[in-house]
Amino acid sequence: MIRIWALLCVMTIPGLAAAQDARPLAENPQAEARLKALAVELRCLVCQNQTLADSNAPLAEDLRREVREMIAKNMSDQEIIEFLVERYGDFVLYRPPLRVTTTLLWVGPFLLLAIGGTAMILTVRRRQKTLPEVVVSDADHARVEQLLSDGAKHP
Repeated sequence: MIRIWALLCVMTIPGLAAAQDARPLAENPQAEARLKALAVELRCLVCQNQTLADSNAPLAEDLRREVREMIAKNMSDQEIIEFLVERYGDFVLYRPPLRVTTTLLWVGPFLLLAIGGTAMILTVRRRQKTLPEVVVSDADHARVEQLLSDGAKHP
């Protein structure tokens, strides 16, 4: 057993020796900070509801590289965003602005919620009106009592 543990310990040494600190993605830390701030505002074009910063998709890596190159060309954040919106449309923005083309995106969930709530209320009210009122007579109560008492005697 000691030999197995010794062998396992020896086998982990090359992995520990090869460990290194992660290299920075950009030579300029300020440029990398700008990239991170922009990547949070931009959407990955192939992922469902992920920012460019969160995505590991190859297209997201390409977009981050492209944004990094634009930062290196001293383009402002607004110029970079305008370029990407011109190229990919408002979809590239994680929080698109309220425009005529994006109104349904902003109002749609509330509209669907209102329609669903109204439909549910109308259905419940309509059901209450159509249910017949059941009148139970004393004879019916007596019959139920008799059946229950007979059932208790003969299990």
